[in-house]
Amino acid sequence: MKKTLLAAALIAGFAGVAQAETSVTLYGILDGGIGYQKIEGGDATAKRTGMINGIQSGNRWGVKGSEDLGNGLRAVFQLESGFDLGTGLSAQGTSGPNGEGRLFGRQATLGLAGDSWGQLDLGRQTNIASKYFGAIDPFGLGFNQANVGTTFSSVNTVRYDNMVMYQTPNFSGFQFGVGYSFNTGGGQGWDIDAPGVTNPDDSNNKAITTGLRYANGPIAVALTYDQAKREIDDVTVKQWNIGGAYDFEIVKAHAAFGQTRNGLFSSGISDELRINSFTGVQEGLKVNSYMVGLSAPIGNGKVLASWQMADPRSNPDSFAGDMEKTQIYSLGYTYGLSKRTNLYAIGSYAKNAYFADDAKSTLVGVGVRHQF
Repeated sequence: MKKTLLAAALIAGFAGVAQAETSVTLYGILDGGIGYQKIEGGDATAKRTGMINGIQSGNRWGVKGSEDLGNGLRAVFQLESGFDLGTGLSAQGTSGPNGEGRLFGRQATLGLAGDSWGQLDLGRQTNIASKYFGAIDPFGLGFNQANVGTTFSSVNTVRYDNMVMYQTPNFSGFQFGVGYSFNTGGGQGWDIDAPGVTNPDDSNNKAITTGLRYANGPIAVALTYDQAKREIDDVTVKQWNIGGAYDFEIVKAHAAFGQTRNGLFSSGISDELRINSFTGVQEGLKVNSYMVGLSAPIGNGKVLASWQMADPRSNPDSFAGDMEKTQIYSLGYTYGLSKRTNLYAIGSYAKNAYFADDAKSTLVGVGVRHQF
């Protein structure tokens, strides 16, 4: 009887150890090649030929893990750092707003996940649009200016600090997500109430991101909305996007439409209009964005193609001249050498780049990407 009780106790103990299993994974992507880039506008021309890197996918390394807490509940974390393959320097914000360095500029999150209720993440991370439009873009949100985020600015891997994000489980292909940033760039400011202290205007630039996606069989659809407010001048930038893809097996069709108001969420089209750091917000600006594309498997590879346009529908008084429609034509190819390594080629041409009349941007390159 005593032996039976002892055996039962040991079995229960081992079950508890198995239940509390922890996993940690080191991962990354290395992407480099040779290419030619040229930007010209007016009497100015800038070009370079040589090494390119981070074209198909940004170079990165990271650590992610989870701990089984029992009853379907897990503690999860992810730390991810970007870098330049050509120089070894850090990327994605090597210096924070107060001069501090970002060790994990791509992502730094801690959260809880449950099989039945979804996942809650806290920390620096991408917005919902950047998560849900990967299946809509034939270039998978990569390949430099061929990326759909070049004209759909809230899709261009927008990252916010101090973000709380919740995503539901997958319900028969449907998933919903929503996030709120208490300050999109840098640490949160204090709201001071003390004798003799004049409290400055709220310096915390807040943002909301939300979206719904459906992926089942050959169909992928995404609908997203983002809103970011710069407190210093009380301007709110807004963008909504809708897109879909359908796989006919022989070829996969992609299409998207979106609209942004009062500025842009990233520097995909114009450095002067970006609001990642909430500079250059343009009240009254309205831009419609369009994308159609195709992808098709050929042997052990895949052909990628897209046309996209950013059409400024209103021109704020702060602009000296008219803003022109930016159009981008892109063609690419990937070839798998293994499950982790592939070759790629890309050619992309932008007309009226940066909304400037007759400005052009050209990218041509070949490279290799390895995932570990």
